[in-house]
Amino acid sequence: MLHTVPSAALVGVEAVSIVVEASIRRGTPMIRIVGLAPAAARECNERFRAAAAQLGLRVPGLRITVNLAPARIAKSGSAYDLPVAVSILAASGQLPAARCARYAMVGELGLDGGIRGVRGVLPVALHCRSRTDLDGLIVPIENLPEASPVAGFAVHGARRLPEVMDFLRDAASLPTTAALETERGSEPVAGDLLSTASLDLADVQGQDGCKRALEVAAAGAHNLVFRGAPGAGKTMLARRLSTILPPMTLEESVESTIVYSVAGRLPPGAGLITRRPFRAPHHSITEAGLVGGGSPPAPGEVSLAHHGVLFLDELPEFRSRCLEALRQPLEEGTVLVTRARAAAAYPARFSLVASMNPCPCGRATDASGRCTCDPSDVRRHLARISGPLLDRIDMVVDVPSVPWNDLRSRPQGAGSPEVRERVTEARCRALHRNGTPVGGTASNASLTPAQLRRHCHLDASGEELLRKAAERYALSARACHRVLRVARTVADLASRGRIAPDHVAEALQYRIPGGHG
Repeated sequence: MLHTVPSAALVGVEAVSIVVEASIRRGTPMIRIVGLAPAAARECNERFRAAAAQLGLRVPGLRITVNLAPARIAKSGSAYDLPVAVSILAASGQLPAARCARYAMVGELGLDGGIRGVRGVLPVALHCRSRTDLDGLIVPIENLPEASPVAGFAVHGARRLPEVMDFLRDAASLPTTAALETERGSEPVAGDLLSTASLDLADVQGQDGCKRALEVAAAGAHNLVFRGAPGAGKTMLARRLSTILPPMTLEESVESTIVYSVAGRLPPGAGLITRRPFRAPHHSITEAGLVGGGSPPAPGEVSLAHHGVLFLDELPEFRSRCLEALRQPLEEGTVLVTRARAAAAYPARFSLVASMNPCPCGRATDASGRCTCDPSDVRRHLARISGPLLDRIDMVVDVPSVPWNDLRSRPQGAGSPEVRERVTEARCRALHRNGTPVGGTASNASLTPAQLRRHCHLDASGEELLRKAAERYALSARACHRVLRVARTVADLASRGRIAPDHVAEALQYRIPGGHG
């Protein structure tokens, strides 16, 4: 007789239904697992046998076949240990088959019968909630806080296999996310991994123009490159971008947490990510590490920065293949990773902030005129960043060296909380005006061509200013659209409904080489 236990597999950041089928019949005593990657099937088999022996469970001396259906979906990893063990125990008459078929489950089985945490529990719980044939989901106890945002669906946590068996026999209860919320209160558990909460924009001495550019970038989710001499403050400015971004909405927190869960980056017991991620990979990173990939495919840094900040320090030092791979996520907000046996889509809507030196020695834009680089070396240095990539950058800002008097003076200017308030107000205006498109955000950086025509009207002076700049500096159609998006953000920060010529002028100075200093 066939006995089934529901489970789920991860395809990108989404979960799909899996059925674990177990059949016991006469034949050579063995346990054969099919539908799972060969190495993972062998490991699952050995873990179950060791746990069964440790717990004194009866394993029939017959031919046991376990199938993870459908076979066309690539499956790997240890998350299927628990449903495989339960399906075998149900097929051997040790657990009620009808109740086992009503509870989906995931979890890695330890040799002592313990249940260890796995990745991807949050998307699995969201998927299982949409099914009408399930009474609940059983997950490792350490993954229970991760599933806390899934309301209206019973998610149970278990520490050991015997606890699951007693629950399925209706002889005991298991902790649930509802009980967890009662115990911890209504505040989500912080799970952010790279926090910049201790930084403040007021720490930056001088650089008023650069801080203004940072505020504009934050208000519109625009991509920004800081260019200047070593020690001018490029990295210091870039690391404070996340401190002035508006608080994450619940939907954004769930989406970011799903990415970290699928990537296996959430620490044990972590819940929702409540602060915007800040990712700063080293320039030696590979293409797969930056945009995602591998076997099986996994999210890269651009996806881990979803709804947050991706900081690339010393941009020209990154491999050219890595930089060119950024073009799709910068344009579309998503990454499609295709392999011979699997394809996965990962969200990647982030704010890119990068820093770079204008020449090999870094002093080409320094007022001191100390640059000693040969012009050919400067051209080669700048050529490491292709034109198509630069065309996708909304703002390029020159960072001047800080004069001694400014460096030693008392900190002046607004701090991060004050700037964040202005940025949040500008984002709210954009949300009210633009709405929230399906699969995107309401930020001005994500405006479609139709929305640009509807929300970015220019008067005659503004049109003439943009036309002259486009002709003189050979701005592409994409560049002109990005100027309009930045101008829309500048107008939002000024609480203006229409874009004025001075808003266009400010947007152009962030676009034209040497236009900002």
